[in-house]
Amino acid sequence: MDFVLLLLLLYFATQLFIGKILEKYPTLSKKTLNNLFLYHFFFFVVYYITTIISRSDSQEYYRNASLIGGNWKLIGNTSTKFIDNFAAPFASLGLSYESVMLLFSWFGYIGFVHAYLFFRENIPVDVKVFKKYDLLTLLLFFPNMHFWTASLGKGSLIFMGLMMFAFAIKRPRQRIVTLLIGGYFVYMIRPAVMLFVLGGVMVGLLTGREKLGIGTRIIAVLASIAFLSSASSTILGSVNIDQNSENVVEDFQDYASAQSDRLETSAGSGVNMQGYSLPFKFFTFWFRPLFVDSPGILGLFSSAENLVYLLLFLKICNLRFIGFIRKAPYMVKMSAITFLLASYAMTFVMSNLGIIMRQKTMVMYFGFFVVYYFLAEEQWKKEQQYKLDVSPVA
Repeated sequence: MDFVLLLLLLYFATQLFIGKILEKYPTLSKKTLNNLFLYHFFFFVVYYITTIISRSDSQEYYRNASLIGGNWKLIGNTSTKFIDNFAAPFASLGLSYESVMLLFSWFGYIGFVHAYLFFRENIPVDVKVFKKYDLLTLLLFFPNMHFWTASLGKGSLIFMGLMMFAFAIKRPRQRIVTLLIGGYFVYMIRPAVMLFVLGGVMVGLLTGREKLGIGTRIIAVLASIAFLSSASSTILGSVNIDQNSENVVEDFQDYASAQSDRLETSAGSGVNMQGYSLPFKFFTFWFRPLFVDSPGILGLFSSAENLVYLLLFLKICNLRFIGFIRKAPYMVKMSAITFLLASYAMTFVMSNLGIIMRQKTMVMYFGFFVVYYFLAEEQWKKEQQYKLDVSPVA
């Protein structure tokens, strides 16, 4: 009964949320926002069915949350313990496993709404694929992205946090609440990912083509450095490194090697990531499995989606992209650096294709943003050139 009531409550909350968004951004599509809600709910159902068939981490999260009861705390615990404590208030209210899972799935939907805002606000050009379909629609409805953000766990919350942060960072003073909420979830779930995001922000601010005041740049860099300094022990602790270590790089390599070996042997979809060259590590993280190494039926669907990723990224494999990225705006460079740094770190600790499919949902939209912006700029230039070519000569 509580599940039905919560579903109705979330549906009406979503309609109010969509209404508020359209008041501020009337050019957005109400149909797309509603379709995202229904589509994401469908993947919640799919994920829930998989929990009935096989073991799921979401079940363990709910059990831990139920044991915590009213003794939860949302500060001081990161990663898995944070999820346990964040779910605890809902479990202590008597919500069932299905209801808490539905709530977390809704948080994942909020992430997709902010991804839509992030793309559309920065890239108002519609990039067409297959002659008439908008590429952004394709990006927003990738099945793998919805599947791994539709359950009780880290995926839904960190995706929401990352997309809220990405949307808010363009106008931080006007969107300070959204920025802080997004940053909070990212930091509490994956402290190291917050490091990569801030690295992207600093590089983007300092090298973007926008004419930002020196004061703004200095404040942003100093704020990021202050945060990293105060949070260094938590960030290093998340990868089992002592902040007083004499060789942090070596300690990280030892941790990464041990983690990689554990994941490689944890399931039949293990890959020898440590033995790969760096380019192939990136290829594996971004585009595998690809049919021949698909782990199960889910892997076949993921392979089809990964093929689309590969075709998209091939669009930027040209000299024009090098010129574009050199002069790209702040948001593009921020996204590119965040995407590359997070991917680089993940290649050291991920050695299982099943886990890779889940983990890369955190960062792929930053890569998609760079590709989409490049294609939009290319299309805009072609349209402008066409107008010049067909305009009558005076």
